[in-house]
Amino acid sequence: MKNILLPTDFSDNSWNAIQYAVELFKDEKCNFFLLNTYTPIIYDVEYMNVGAASFGLIDAMREASEKGVSKLQKKIEKKYVNSDHKFIQISSFNTLTFEIQELSEAKPMDYIVMGTKGATGLDEVLFGSNTVHVIKKAKCPVLAIPSGFSFEAPKEILFPSDYEISFKKKQVKPIVDIALSQTSKVHVLNVSYGYDLSEKQEKNKQKLNTLFNTISHVFHSVPDQNVTEAISEFQQKTRVNLLVMINNKHSFFENLFFKSKIKEIGFHLNVPFLVIPSNTKKD
Repeated sequence: MKNILLPTDFSDNSWNAIQYAVELFKDEKCNFFLLNTYTPIIYDVEYMNVGAASFGLIDAMREASEKGVSKLQKKIEKKYVNSDHKFIQISSFNTLTFEIQELSEAKPMDYIVMGTKGATGLDEVLFGSNTVHVIKKAKCPVLAIPSGFSFEAPKEILFPSDYEISFKKKQVKPIVDIALSQTSKVHVLNVSYGYDLSEKQEKNKQKLNTLFNTISHVFHSVPDQNVTEAISEFQQKTRVNLLVMINNKHSFFENLFFKSKIKEIGFHLNVPFLVIPSNTKKD
């Protein structure tokens, strides 16, 4: 069974991400972990040790969290009847990133699916701070769902790559799994700058071609463009349902996606975005 972590702050955005996950994996046996973390707004050691305990604030927050998660599970099971899906409720007095790290050590997750913004998300912020921290720290793929995105099967997957990494089977497995289950086509997009691929890049491209041999895929090369512009232009020509990247040191990922303003990166992210960590062990 797949283990899928669904962080929630009970916002519409997190509900939207949960619905996407339940729909995406509807034909697979899954354990869904519904996670809500809570901490007082004022979060320092002295306050935690004295004030919060004496006024019962932590107990009240725990009770609200537990009730919220229980209500959420009932809401999911009422809308989506699926005997292959099991839900586990977790309410934790912790920050989201620390709780995810601790959970992952106890039970490795196959995916984390979450909304791109929290309950207080602002329109001009591309990813909420929680999403950014989770992506940076996660040991498993993170699937971020934009606000208001209604589920559509990811039939067309866009995978930008500079072919600078030697792809491993485990790195591309999430792409292959989704493509197989959804009968998707994967578009591998490379931006060239007037130079032929190096010997190393060509070798990595051929390795990727081999790893994708069980799925429909096509390689695209676009000349002399900013990568974000290339992605945006490709989306205009082909209805992409899922954007995928491997978060490796050689990628433009951190420079591109950890900016706070949409205008700073030059395009709107309007499709689900799967980020695969590069620190996977070799098969």
